[in-house]
Amino acid sequence: MPDNASPAAILGDPPSIVGPLTETIQHASDLVWDTLAANTPRDLHWEIILLTLAIATFIWLIRGGHGARGADGRERKAGLLQFLLPKDIYSHVSARVDLWLWITERILRPFWIVGLLATVGSGTETAVIESLEWIFGASPAMQSNYTWMLIYSLVTLLCYDFVFYAIHYAMHRVPALWALHKVHHSAEVLTPLTRSREHFIAGPIWAAGGALSYGFIGGIFAWLFDGGIVAATLFNIGVFALLFGFNGSFRHYHVQFHYPHGLSKWLHSPVMHHVHHSYLPKHWDKNFAAVTSIWDRLFGTLYIPEKDEYTPWGIGPATQSEYRSYWQNTVGPFRDWYQMLRSGDSPQAGAADQRE
Repeated sequence: MPDNASPAAILGDPPSIVGPLTETIQHASDLVWDTLAANTPRDLHWEIILLTLAIATFIWLIRGGHGARGADGRERKAGLLQFLLPKDIYSHVSARVDLWLWITERILRPFWIVGLLATVGSGTETAVIESLEWIFGASPAMQSNYTWMLIYSLVTLLCYDFVFYAIHYAMHRVPALWALHKVHHSAEVLTPLTRSREHFIAGPIWAAGGALSYGFIGGIFAWLFDGGIVAATLFNIGVFALLFGFNGSFRHYHVQFHYPHGLSKWLHSPVMHHVHHSYLPKHWDKNFAAVTSIWDRLFGTLYIPEKDEYTPWGIGPATQSEYRSYWQNTVGPFRDWYQMLRSGDSPQAGAADQRE
């Protein structure tokens, strides 16, 4: 120890004093940042953003500046910055409505997400386990391995995709549900936040469907393996959740990401969801599933678009003006329901312009 060492250096500096106001502000700041992190859409996590921009840049390079759509839904050649972040899309009123609808949904989410997970998900899982025990007896207690973990993950994905397909189909075909889902389709441009553009009443419906599918398959595999199985992971992320996340980041992005035609018969390419958002009659009620093309192919709703096919987004010129602002999208379903009850009519998306 140096002879000239000070008592403070020997004993260590005492911690600095923090006043109650500063401590309160620090705690509030931590709470704000933790809340923002927990509620940031998966597509806006930095690693997903970087991956999306990297793939989009690659598409721009190999296609010589082609492959992105403008706010009118038409493919156009663009410089790299306009290709990645076009001003006409991100300054569009629809993009701002995306933001405010997402904020509204996130504020209300805590009031229903816990209840649905605790009731629909776990309730379904418990009911399935008890039913299997009543029918077949005690669990066979099979031994889990990575192959079975992959099978569990795959079956879960297929079940979730089917339930998603069924709910999505009903959202389009049942007028009362279309009044809700129309809010999502009223987006005139596609941005990463469009994925979360839903009416606040629609969120619980989608969440209940997901909880039902996970609980159903979870119950079956829990009985088979006496609770001793988990989903397969890659880099600590669920294998098929990784696939869906990768696909999902481009589903509501203006850059076209095609899969080979043969692969598109099995998996939805992101550009197939561009078609789903088109208001042209030939694109109505197509590509309902979330990940695979299996259910759309089985039920005759699969549509694989041509390269650079024109896909104008929104609900069509006839009624788009009724669902343009945040307020219109928030109260629109209630107005439509009132009209249904009063007149017996079903407000639909409106006739689309037949001219391409």
